[in-house]
Amino acid sequence: MAEVNAVVGRSSLVVRVRRAVAQDRDGVLVCLRSAFAPYQTLYTPAAFEDTVLNPELLDQRLRDMVVFVAETGSSEIVGTIACGVIGDAEGHLRGMSVLPEWQGRGIAKELLERAESELKQRGCKRVTLDTTEPLIPAMRFYERNGFRRTGKISDFFGMTLIEYAKEIS
Repeated sequence: MAEVNAVVGRSSLVVRVRRAVAQDRDGVLVCLRSAFAPYQTLYTPAAFEDTVLNPELLDQRLRDMVVFVAETGSSEIVGTIACGVIGDAEGHLRGMSVLPEWQGRGIAKELLERAESELKQRGCKRVTLDTTEPLIPAMRFYERNGFRRTGKISDFFGMTLIEYAKEIS
């Protein structure tokens, strides 16, 4: 299990990154909804619901992808990411989020590294992800971590969806 020391106030807390299980459903949903809440008015209603999920969509994601969570020692889920193999040697990331009060403490980087490691173990040499125009901080984070725009733009429930990719080895 990966761990990151997150500083909260004057305290240092250990946050573990582990594979999600069905019992994590509520925590993952709260994390997604909280992290994307500041952007809700910039999303179409359908795009927002597909981003923050509902219990049924999350259950499907748990079946179809590998979902990781970052949790505190008191078992609070403070971050999540999902990854899956989508083609020959290509993986895809979805649903990266960290609770707003936990952002800026290295948790997103640890989640990203864990997902990339999982995809690499599954034979992937390239990882893609998609993001929307309002998520400028996310785009900067991905670019700092080696992702580059591919030039592929698509429609996401009436919003512009921008593809990023990174080679992993």
